[in-house]
Amino acid sequence: MNNQMKPVKSIIILSFCIVSFIAHTQEKRILTFKDYLNNVKKSNINYLAEKYHVDIADAMVKASKVFPDPELSISYANNQNWNLQMGYGIDAELSYTLELGGKRGARIRVAQSEKEMTEALLEDYFRNLRADATIAYLTALKQKALLEIRESSYAQMTHLAQADSIRFQLGDLMEVDARQSKLEAATTRNDLYSGEGELREALIRLALLQGNTNLEIPDSIGGSLHHYKRDFDLSTLIAVAKNNRVDLLAVLKFQEVSQNNLRLAKANRAIDLGISLGGAYSSTVRNEIAPAPAFKGITAGISIPLKFSNTNKGEVRAARIAVEQSRKQYESIELQISSEVAQAYHKYETALRRIEQFDSGMSREAETIYQKKLYSYERGETSIFEVIHARRAWNDVRESYNETLYECNAALVELERACGIWDF
Repeated sequence: MNNQMKPVKSIIILSFCIVSFIAHTQEKRILTFKDYLNNVKKSNINYLAEKYHVDIADAMVKASKVFPDPELSISYANNQNWNLQMGYGIDAELSYTLELGGKRGARIRVAQSEKEMTEALLEDYFRNLRADATIAYLTALKQKALLEIRESSYAQMTHLAQADSIRFQLGDLMEVDARQSKLEAATTRNDLYSGEGELREALIRLALLQGNTNLEIPDSIGGSLHHYKRDFDLSTLIAVAKNNRVDLLAVLKFQEVSQNNLRLAKANRAIDLGISLGGAYSSTVRNEIAPAPAFKGITAGISIPLKFSNTNKGEVRAARIAVEQSRKQYESIELQISSEVAQAYHKYETALRRIEQFDSGMSREAETIYQKKLYSYERGETSIFEVIHARRAWNDVRESYNETLYECNAALVELERACGIWDF
């Protein structure tokens, strides 16, 4: 009995495994907004490439701390005529350049300020990347909502076309009306295909932003388009932007770089002292005319360059102009920030007014008109063309409402981008 039950148990276990595997493979992969942003931050290829600029700047800070290398020179001298027995000589000298005027400190300050500016630019790059990624996700949500509208429209028209076909066969409907409803169902099916393609393109864009080299797209994404009204004060937003925008901080760091470059240019005009210490050895000279004993010698010296090049002040003048340029750039960025905040604010306010118009009952009214036209058509009181027109008008209202929701959310993201903050 036990031997007979073993094959049955094996089949049951195998069947359970197959069912579990099928259920697992059929499970939908849903991408949430939180996971999506985390993937963008961790895996976006352009952002990862930008991070190398910070590593390079950090390496340049370490390189700026290096001291000048000492120099060791060794020389050997001997008379080419060995018969004269003039002996030979060996000289060795160690020299070092002593930098004056604070050159090394100035180089370190330049490299450090450039690193801080690079870090600010990286943070500003991520600010824009995060806003672009959010708008891309909103675009995908919009396409998902539009696809749902088209699916609903296709289902309605398919059902109506099937009902009209039956009514035509029963003699309750003219052939032209049955054909028209069937044609409209085919048209809505084409719209459905277009919606599927547009959603797929939006999902591929999300995969690209996440650094997905295989461009694998999820089955769906989490969330839906909605909005809660938020009240802002324009002057307050502009003040917040000037305190939080990282690109403004980057321009401040650029001012520091320019000022430090000016200090470095001035420091480079200072002289550098050359210090040397050496020793020499001469062997015995056995020449009969001028014999000399072997001897050793020590030398020490200081070299002072004659800085005739200091008459050319081009480097210092260029550094001063760069400082003035950085100040003007700061003023330009401040004005640009005020303009961006004002534009984003007014765009958001305009989208809010449009949403309020839709919320006043436009969508419900369009649906009511369609349902009444459909009811009248089923009773033979109106034509199929009026039903089609009413359905298209209702779809247009729903699609326009989703477009407006998208524009409102995108305007809020742009306002956050302009203010340099995330999530009001």
